Amino acid sequence: MEKCMKLLFLSGVLFLMTSMTPLIAQKWGYIDTEFILNKHPDYKLVQQELEAYSTQWKKEAQNLEQEIKEMRSALKAEEVLLTEEMYQERLAMIEDKQKLAVAFNNRTFGINGQYYQKQTELMQPLQSKIYEAIDRVAKRNGLAGLFDKAAGLGLIYTDPRHDYSEFVLEELGIENK
Repeated sequence: MEKCMKLLFLSGVLFLMTSMTPLIAQKWGYIDTEFILNKHPDYKLVQQELEAYSTQWKKEAQNLEQEIKEMRSALKAEEVLLTEEMYQERLAMIEDKQKLAVAFNNRTFGINGQYYQKQTELMQPLQSKIYEAIDRVAKRNGLAGLFDKAAGLGLIYTDPRHDYSEFVLEELGIENK
């Protein structure tokens, strides 16, 4: 029985060693997508365009807030002159305007809001270009996989010899200055 257990254990270890060998022998590297993005001229254009949209939307949100503030000030100034019914009507108008402002902010800057959608729309072509360049670099260098240093996938140490970011930049036709 003991001999059978030893044989079973040794065959299990042998199986693990032979099945792990191809995995260990694979060639791996890493890239830094943040570095690549910051070097890509299109990224700066995307950022500028996104900033323009953001500035416009923030201005609209500030205008709504200013209108609410002015409505509150006007209500406060006229409070003594208004009947209870008129006061409640104006208060309801202010509350409606506040709801409108909150809805605008959620629709624009919330999860899956216009800002996020515009960012996705503007970044998609650039991300596709970079992914295609990464794919070509990985195939050309016979890599089994690439980690993204910027994504923080648990890389504690990276040897610069295995950084393929420069190759991706080269593939994209971008000079690293």
